[in-house]
Amino acid sequence: GMMKGSYCEEKKDCRATTGRAALLARPNVLSLQPYRCARDDYDSGILLDANENALGPASLPTNSLDPYDNGMELERYPCPYQRNVKQLLCDYRNAKARSAGHDGPDIRPENVFVGVGSDEAIDLLIRIFCKPGRTSGVGDAIMITPPTYGMYKVCANVNDVGIQSVPLTEDFDLQVPEILDAVTPETKMIFACSPGNPTSKSIPFSDILKLANSSRYHGLVIVDEAYVDFSSTPSATALVAEHDNIVVLQTLSKAFGLAGIRCGFAIGPPDVIQLMNNVKAPYNVNKLTSDAAANALKNTDILERNVVDNLAQRAIVKEELEGLDFVVNVYPSDANFLLFRVKQKANEVYKKMADKGVVSRFRGKELHCNECIRVTIGTPEENKKFLCMLKQTYAEIAS
Repeated sequence: GMMKGSYCEEKKDCRATTGRAALLARPNVLSLQPYRCARDDYDSGILLDANENALGPASLPTNSLDPYDNGMELERYPCPYQRNVKQLLCDYRNAKARSAGHDGPDIRPENVFVGVGSDEAIDLLIRIFCKPGRTSGVGDAIMITPPTYGMYKVCANVNDVGIQSVPLTEDFDLQVPEILDAVTPETKMIFACSPGNPTSKSIPFSDILKLANSSRYHGLVIVDEAYVDFSSTPSATALVAEHDNIVVLQTLSKAFGLAGIRCGFAIGPPDVIQLMNNVKAPYNVNKLTSDAAANALKNTDILERNVVDNLAQRAIVKEELEGLDFVVNVYPSDANFLLFRVKQKANEVYKKMADKGVVSRFRGKELHCNECIRVTIGTPEENKKFLCMLKQTYAEIAS
């Protein structure tokens, strides 16, 4: 019989948007005629329009080979719009927001971009909104608040975009007045990581709103929530529907335990999301990824159970670290890792432990993080091994 493709109805919108995105985006992006892929026109019937191989795939993922199961029709391109995954993400985040007492408008699929991890979204946002030209003294800039996730800086450098920097306080809080003093007309976005990496500290809504509502800053506020599911602060997705300048980044790589499928989201105003969809590669999210993503978002009780277990282990590891005489400080954590400071030789300790098979991350070169190590919460056995080897190694190095 005829194979019917099940694709989404939404179409790319080529008109220049009005509103915040139209004021901020690069003119070449606003006037872009998006690539029209075959699936934008027809998505069912005898499909001889996309130069696919109708004879079928040359192979399949190992687990689908025996018995042979090509139910996903891997010879066909994936849906460019990922409606199903978007709706499932909205349902989950809206339910979480309501249970946290939020009664504002819900987020909808037109608020969601699906990408290859949140890294794709970071790069796209910089490409859409920031004019390059930093090396020749012109162009736009992003603002970061170190210590923070390293990819913002890398993406800005790749795109020849300026980097403005207002550090966090020593307690890892945003310096909101200083940020608003430092922005220039070229500042197109402020990246706020919440919970922060490596800080593990959440940024309160009040700080996000001070940036978003300020009359002194007209760019976007990007809230990177990779670790939000471990946090006691609710997700800023609850703020998206009421603001035209807040974009929230999320991922399935952390609490959902799906780093291997590379799936992330930008949740923001429809005009910003529309530009991201216009600029992205048409088939950026593959079928195997969206299949696993949909399953995870349908079964969030597994996620919630894993979060509870992770937080219980985090409390144990924190208490153990605090009991060690050579540990000077264990920072409060809203994520699935702990940042802690030792009296001395953190890099040597980290290196020696890694060589013996227990790998953490030395963060001592980051601002306010001298002699600091960042350790991810593992299984109970892994955590015990880490603590045991940490004591042993520190004693060897300090002696």
